[in-house]
Parts: sequence; structure tokens; C-alpha cells
Amino acid sequence: MESNFKISDEDKKDIYIVIPAYNEEKRVGKVLEEVASLGYKIVVVNDGSKDDTLNVLLNTQKKYPNNIYVLSHIINRGAGAATRTGLDAALLHNPKYIVTFDADGQHAPGDIEKVCEPLVKGDADAVIGARPFEDMPRSKNFANTVMTYLTQFFYKLKVKDSQTGFRAFTVDAARKLKIEAQGYIISSEFIKEIHRNNLKFEEVTITTIYTPETQAKGTNAVVGIKIMLRMIKQKIFD
Repeated sequence: MESNFKISDEDKKDIYIVIPAYNEEKRVGKVLEEVASLGYKIVVVNDGSKDDTLNVLLNTQKKYPNNIYVLSHIINRGAGAATRTGLDAALLHNPKYIVTFDADGQHAPGDIEKVCEPLVKGDADAVIGARPFEDMPRSKNFANTVMTYLTQFFYKLKVKDSQTGFRAFTVDAARKLKIEAQGYIISSEFIKEIHRNNLKFEEVTITTIYTPETQAKGTNAVVGIKIMLRMIKQKIFD
């Protein structure tokens, strides 16, 4: 059943969207404009991009000076490190809710309201935006399915989509997260932290926009093997 839930323009000012960006000069400007035009605050982190991403971020910030904050790593540190930088910066503004969102255009900005709904209603401390696997390209479907099962096994939390970049947290939950990952294992680490902190969580189905660019990024077989080895290491030494 379609929800009639709406976030007021006033409440949107207390929702911060964290967007890590690496070599996204062709896509990130449109993403920022769409999200900022909805009234949300954005912390976008340029993760040492080698293309014109930083200039695109700064030019878009000029259009929405009250909505967009731009941070930049001198070198590429990975999606995990960029997300951590964004989370730390967002927390300084003492928001009510923090959302993580990808820079490549695969997420629908209109879904931000959907993932925040359980938080605003007090039904959850954390929300995972789950992509429908049946709509996912075959190569991505296999890698993400395997990683989701592995994440469930290692971190003891049953989720539909462990590798999504679209998540939302109350500010209290976000402050409890101990995120140390540098790369894409951050997605699994979020699941680990939800379980470790016994956070009340929900999953909501989100719209995903697949393009050749979005398919080229994220979890593939090589990335999946690296994540699996990291999880095994954590399991042994934690």
C-alpha cells in the first residue's frame, strides 16, 4: 500500500544527506541539484577525484549555498573513508537524521522520504534501502546476493541487501557507529554495527536506476573476494 507520509519543509532542514563522490564529474552535479532542490542539507565528500568532480561540486554549491557543504580528500581513500568523513561532518550540525546516498545517480532522491519514514515515526533507529534483486543486472545480482549471504553469516543480521549505499539513521544511532572501513566493505560494516549496537532497523524497497556507469561501480566478484577476506580477518581477530 502506498504511503501518504510526507516530511515537512521545516523538518527537511534537520536531515543531512552524506554523499561520497569519486570521479563523478558527469553525474554528481545532477544528483546534488535534485537532492538540494527538495530542501535537504547535503555533505558531499570529494574522495581525491582525478577528474573535474571537485569543480562540479563547488559550482553546484554556489547554486545552493545554504544546502550543500563540500569537503575534499587530497588523495583517494575509498568509499568507506569518504562516507566516514561525511558522517563526522554531518554530526557536527546536530541533525535529527543522517542519510547516506550514492553520487552516481542510481538512487531516486524521492526515496529519501521513504527511508526516513520509519525513523521519523519512531519505528526504527536505522533503515536500509533495499534494491529489488530481480531488477538488478545479472552480474550485479550474483555478486550482491553472495555478499548479502556472507554478511548475514558473519554479522548475524538477516537483511535483504547488505551492499546498498542508501541508508538512514537517527542521530543517536549514527553516533554509535564505529566505521573503520576504507573501501566498499563499509556496506557490510554498517550491518555489523547495526547488530553490535542492537539498533532497531527496518528495510524499505527503493528505486534503483541502472546505467552502464552505475553497473561499473560497486560490488563485483573481485570486490566481493576482498570484502570476504576482510570479514574473515575481522571474525578471527575481533
